[in-house]
Amino acid sequence: MPAAAKSPPAEKPAAAPAPGVGLSAVQRALRKLGLLRDIDFALYLPMRYEDETRVVRLADVRDGETAQIEAVVTASEVAFRPRRQLIVNVDDGSDTCQLRFFNFYPSQQKQLEVGVRVRVRGELRGGFIGRTMMHPTVKAAGTQLPEALTPVYSTIAGLAQPVLRREVRAGLARAVLDETLPADAAPTGAWDLRRALNFLHYPAPDVSMATLEDHSHPAWQRLKADELLAQQLSQLQARRARAAQRAPVLDAAASGDSLHRELLAVLPFALTGAQQRVGVEIARDLARALPMHRLLQGDVGSGKTVVAALAAARCIDAGHQCALMAPTEILAAQHFGKLVGWLAPLLAERGLRVAWLTGSQKKKERDTMAAAVESGEAALVIGTHAVISEKVRFRNLALAIIDEQHRFGVAQRLALRGKAAGDLEPHLLMMSATPIPRTLAMSYYADLDVSTLDELPPGRTPIVTRLVAEHRRDEVIDRIQAQLAQGRQVYWVCPLIEESEAVDLRNATATRDELAEALGNGVGVGLLHSRMPTAEKQAVMESFTANRLQVLVSTTVIEVGVDVPNASLMVIEHAERFGLSQLHQLRGRVGRGAAASACVLLYAPNEGGRVGEAARARLKAMAETGDGFEIARRDLEIRGPGEFLGARQSGAPLLRFADLTTDVLLLGWARELAPRMLDRHPALAAAHVDRWLGSKAEYLKA
Repeated sequence: MPAAAKSPPAEKPAAAPAPGVGLSAVQRALRKLGLLRDIDFALYLPMRYEDETRVVRLADVRDGETAQIEAVVTASEVAFRPRRQLIVNVDDGSDTCQLRFFNFYPSQQKQLEVGVRVRVRGELRGGFIGRTMMHPTVKAAGTQLPEALTPVYSTIAGLAQPVLRREVRAGLARAVLDETLPADAAPTGAWDLRRALNFLHYPAPDVSMATLEDHSHPAWQRLKADELLAQQLSQLQARRARAAQRAPVLDAAASGDSLHRELLAVLPFALTGAQQRVGVEIARDLARALPMHRLLQGDVGSGKTVVAALAAARCIDAGHQCALMAPTEILAAQHFGKLVGWLAPLLAERGLRVAWLTGSQKKKERDTMAAAVESGEAALVIGTHAVISEKVRFRNLALAIIDEQHRFGVAQRLALRGKAAGDLEPHLLMMSATPIPRTLAMSYYADLDVSTLDELPPGRTPIVTRLVAEHRRDEVIDRIQAQLAQGRQVYWVCPLIEESEAVDLRNATATRDELAEALGNGVGVGLLHSRMPTAEKQAVMESFTANRLQVLVSTTVIEVGVDVPNASLMVIEHAERFGLSQLHQLRGRVGRGAAASACVLLYAPNEGGRVGEAARARLKAMAETGDGFEIARRDLEIRGPGEFLGARQSGAPLLRFADLTTDVLLLGWARELAPRMLDRHPALAAAHVDRWLGSKAEYLKA
């Protein structure tokens, strides 16, 4: 590959008026597809191809095959039974077939008049009326055949395939595709970018279709390598930009570390080895002037809240404030209850307190809490999105802890970081109970330091998981009665489908009523769902925690954070509707005490007695393993990174071409090259990131 003597000129957006002003319908459709710059068109690759490079004889085509023939129209008529349609008979000299069109125009009727010779391409079907092509493409016969396969692009209403092909061809021709890789850096056997893109838009007809479909062709390898390199470069740029920022130094040695020491002394359990190791990693970060940007991941029940509390204690020891933000009020309340129990008495001795902020608070209470935050009296602030409200001002925020970080978008994280005083950045600790598979961490979380709690506290009992078909529901109710007879408690989780929330609410209510009737008067059966007032939700949870309710029927509002050690059985109804990581999170609500625990996945087969392939894979994984890291790996395989990360809350642009399950070697190449390229070829690195990510690279800076 030739050396790049200088950086290529930056790709500029095609000249266009202000968004939505004076644009044609085609331009508006192209914008919806994200096609703005010439390079966007060049990188908009076909989803499949059609072979229009050769004409074959009808007699040589088998039923079910797609083929292109040249034939003479022998009959053409508009019929009205069973519906209006254009029926055309053609003969190519070797055989005959019938063409049928349910949607057609007068121009097509003229194109298909008797005696006209046409080139027709479509799928040939057999049948009692003879061989047929439904809605084939039709062109005039005798025109020159293309030399390459014809690309078929994903499109939207109002943007016809021929128009999109024309626009992509023009954009590809205009795009600046100068080399951005250093001369000694290309992956082994990789093509240059221009050759790779021209080939992938217009492959030669003799190419192996398998290598195009599985993306193993050298042209695909070059695109995947470039894409992974752009992602690694942008992540590394974000990490280096953060390294230039400054954060408060929270040095345990300088502060005396008394609150941290006292908190360790009052905890009713000993820390696991993993918690101790991660605590040291976090303490080391907090003692530096560089902003910590760390992801704390651990399986359900691995003790992340304790690690967060100890980090908060280090922050408060140094004379600063700590904020903990959770996605739901139930989860925030769970943290609040634990941390208040541990820290409030210790803080009170120092004239400090824990503040609580949620959107459902009455104005007077919220104002009181906000005043405590602004004065610095509230050393630890726990809440939901209300923590980042404009009205909440911190005196000296130094540590921000975000639980279930994938549920918060970039804007929320930026708002929390903006609460620090002066020019300093707060240290950021993000927690996730969904373990991140290694390749995903290497790719989407490359700008983070990752700490892993890979050890469960002693006393956690293994959870037995059983798959049970819906028709055995009575057996499940018998199992519940057996657990209740032993003094245990039970969760029953109902699915929530967004399109039909009212129906789901009725289903949950009906399930509560059904269980109350089946279990008898002596059993308290509660109902919990997201549309209940906060005070009512808290009252239900308190009753369940205190064992005044023995069975809790709930939607997925209990997915995270709820901790009731006496609950030993969970039933998940319509388990086939849930995602794999969600099922694992729900299962983690039991097995939190000494009693043997079980999770019953109640699934409803379709009329054929089966469930869908993806649902079957999820249920099988749940039955086979309780390891959160193995669950996460399988979840990534089943759903791919886009869905695994969930609506891209982390903000990082998704990979379009590379596959993290198969392209590990290319990812390793990109990780090795990125720092060398930034150090030695910064202009090439900037051009490479701009080419692939454009403005999307800004997301990575959060």
